[in-house]
Formats: sequence, structure tokens, C-alpha cells
Amino acid sequence: MTEIDNTLALSRAGIDTYRQPVVFMREDCHVCRAEGFAALTRIEVTLGDRSVIATLNVLTNGDWLPDDTAALSEEAWAALKPQPGDRASFTHPEPPDSVSAIRAKVYGETLEQQRFDAIIRDVLDHRLSDLDLAAFITACAGDRLSIAETIALTRSMQAAGETLDWGGAEIYDKHCVGGLPGNRTTPIIVSIIAAAGLMIPKTSSRAITSPAGTADTMEVMAPVSLDIPALRRVVEAEGGCIVWGGNLALSPADDVLIRIERPLDFDSDGQLVASVLSKKAAVGAKRVLIDVPVGPTAKVRSAETAAALAERLRAVGKAIGLTLSIHQSDGTAPVGRGIGPALEAQDVLAVLRRNENFPVDLRDRALDIAGALLDLVPETGGAGGRKVAAQLLDSGAAEAKFIAICDAQGGFTEPGEARYHAVITSRTAGRLIAIDNRRIARTAKLAGAPRQQLAGLRLLVQIGDHIEFGKPLFEIHAETLGELEYARSYAEAQLGLCTIEEAN
Repeated sequence: MTEIDNTLALSRAGIDTYRQPVVFMREDCHVCRAEGFAALTRIEVTLGDRSVIATLNVLTNGDWLPDDTAALSEEAWAALKPQPGDRASFTHPEPPDSVSAIRAKVYGETLEQQRFDAIIRDVLDHRLSDLDLAAFITACAGDRLSIAETIALTRSMQAAGETLDWGGAEIYDKHCVGGLPGNRTTPIIVSIIAAAGLMIPKTSSRAITSPAGTADTMEVMAPVSLDIPALRRVVEAEGGCIVWGGNLALSPADDVLIRIERPLDFDSDGQLVASVLSKKAAVGAKRVLIDVPVGPTAKVRSAETAAALAERLRAVGKAIGLTLSIHQSDGTAPVGRGIGPALEAQDVLAVLRRNENFPVDLRDRALDIAGALLDLVPETGGAGGRKVAAQLLDSGAAEAKFIAICDAQGGFTEPGEARYHAVITSRTAGRLIAIDNRRIARTAKLAGAPRQQLAGLRLLVQIGDHIEFGKPLFEIHAETLGELEYARSYAEAQLGLCTIEEAN
């Protein structure tokens, strides 16, 4: 019996599929026919001692691809590292062990450590399809993960990556659970903590459902895609860094799950805690402050929800050896004036430079959190941290440290301005009593943020201001006229963006 040739030559498709290995084959390819492959089939590609599980995309009009060749996405190409002339074999992979665990969770069963280990292992090996991952994320959403399960998931996620060892040095870190536009305190806090002589290797995420993540904002001013050796050099030289965690292998499973969470556009308390604390533990942190903004249009909307989240954070932190402090803050309105990477960067610099018109609320919030983090230093006795933080900011020491960190990461760049602007004005008069965080964030995203670094919006009013008819409320910034008009149309149709209490 003649053995079927299941090998194909390899070419580079030059397509970024964001951490998802993808293979492209023609539908008349002999391997595609012989193996019974169809669109979205999971296939195993083997080249020598390297292999990857990938998703198949079938070309119905594949004139650009020879019938004896498979094209690889950037992620698949990086995994296999083929050389010119290499041929790989294509087969059906063994069914992933963890599918039964995911199915059990969908039906409400409690999972133990070993089953979470299996799921995370299969996540990293790309053995689970996007549908499998979406089912897992959905099954864990809301309060469907117990605290014991959250601890197990956190340990699995940390163990799947590298944990940094700083040779016994005390490492500090902070995180905000999010949901508050413009809340870009991290660059200010890291600068203060590092200026105080402490070590704070801060890894941050890009935006998932917001107009900007800390990494997006920081990237406007300095490179953030550092590898671990570069991160170490920056921290050893300056005491701190602000880098993108997605370029590191500290909690790699989280980056895969985030890719699925982004289009689903929802968060789970259990997965949020596992994501945050696995990264804190992986970076080597021992003393961590978590900021939880609470407000009617923030991610955490009530004191009861905040208390439940704090309980889960403390339990998981204790279980994995972190000294954790929870800081509950005001989440009723955006922070600062800018919403979007470059606009938020301008606010950060205004605070660090002590400019005359700096956003007071951003400065105060950053000092509150930096002070609470300094209070975790054993020698302080848990008091006086905010005063020290203010001194470091007011003296210019924090600004100098921030520029030094930027230079160590690759060089400082001044934020630019978007090409097009449009001002949204008030249709009534009275006192501004509320700003809808979610609608304001959506307006900034429609303007192009964070994909377009200069896009977003700038708030021109604050809660409590007296508003006259026709007064400017905020200014939309965009890089294209189409995005500007789209965001403006949305803003003008959303009367609840800014709530104005009319005078009697």
C-alpha cells in the first residue's frame, strides 16, 4: 500500500494573526484532500523536532499559493523557524485533554488544580480552538469561579511562564482594575517609587476594552516592547520600568485569554484576579497595591461588588505569598483631561513637570496610591507615605526619574497632536453632576483610540462646574475625518454623556 505524502513546502504569508498560529492551504492541495481538512480545522504542523497546533484557512482562489505549499502566519512561522526548502508534515492532532475539563466547567462543576493545569497547558500549546477558549472564559464569567478555583487558576497561570528572581530584593508593584477613562497614574507612581530608592518593575497591558492601556500611553513617550534581559537592565539601572507585559513570557497564557476576552467585551472577577496576581507574582513582586475605582459607570459599580473583589484578591494574594493592600478610590468620573494614548501622556507629563495647568485630580490620585504603596515599606510603620510621595513629585525627583526610565527603555519622545479636532458643546445650562465613563470611553474609541495613538478626546469641564448653553464640554481628536465625524455623531446623539442639572 502506497503511503500518502502529507508534507508541503512552507512559505511565509506575512499575516499577523495576533498570537494565533494559522496555516493557509489551497482547497485543491493534495494534503488538504487526503487528510480531510476543512476550514477552521485544527491541524498539527511538524518540522523536525518542532511542532505547532494551528487553525487552517482554506483558499478557494489560491492563485498566489502553489498547490504543494502551505503559507504560515507570523505566529506559526516564529514557532517552526523554517529554513529555505524545508517541508513540514500536516496531520490531525490528538484531542486536547482539557476539553473535558472545560465541558465540566460549562455544566457548573468545580475544577481542581490538575484540571486548571491541563487547560493552561493546552492554551499555551495552541491545542484549544477559539471556540474552546470562549467557552472556558464564559463558563468562568461572573461569580462562577470559587475562591479556591481562583487560587488554582492563578497558580496554573504563574507556573506556565517564567518568574523573575531579583536575588532577595524587595519588589513593589501596583495595579488598577480599570474601568476609569484617563486614569493614567502608573507612570507617575512608578517614577515616585523608583525615586524613593525602591524597585518596581511594572509590566502593563494594552487596552482590552478601553481607549488606552498603560502600555499604549507609555509607548507614546518611550519604547515598551522590551524582553526580559532589557527589562532587567532598566530596573537595575533606574529602579523601575513601565513595559508591555505581552512581550514577556511571565504569564503567557493570560495574553492568549485576553485575545478572546477582547471581542467578548466582558470581565470575570475570578479571571481578573488570576490575571493580575499571576503577573505580579511572575514579575517577582512581594508587596502589591491594588486600586479599585468604584462608581456607577466604572468597572466596579458598587461598594458590595468592591468588597467581594477585595476579599477574593486578599485570599489569592495570601495563598501565593503576596503582601497585598487594597485601595478603594472614586470611580464616578474620568480622571484628568485626556482620554486616549497621547492625550493621557500629556496629562502625565503635566503632573510630573508641575505645569501650571496640570490636572489636579490625576496628581492627587497618583499621590494617594504612591503614598499607600510607600506605606507598605516595613520601615515606615504604615504611615507618612503620601507626604514622602508629594516631596518627591514637588522637588522634580519623580520627573527626573521618569525621563531616566524612558531613556533607559530606548529614549523619550514628546507626545504629538491629532490632525483633526471637533468641539462638543452643551445644549442646556446648569451644573454638571455626572459624566458617563463608558460612553465617554466609547466616543474616544470611535475617534480611533487606542489604534491611532493621537486620537481620543479631551475633557474641558469637571463635575461641579456651572455650564452655560453652548459651552464646550469636550474636544474630539482624530487622525481621519471619517473617524472624527463618526465619533462626533455618536457624541451628539448621546445626551447622557454629560448630565447637567438645570437650574430652577
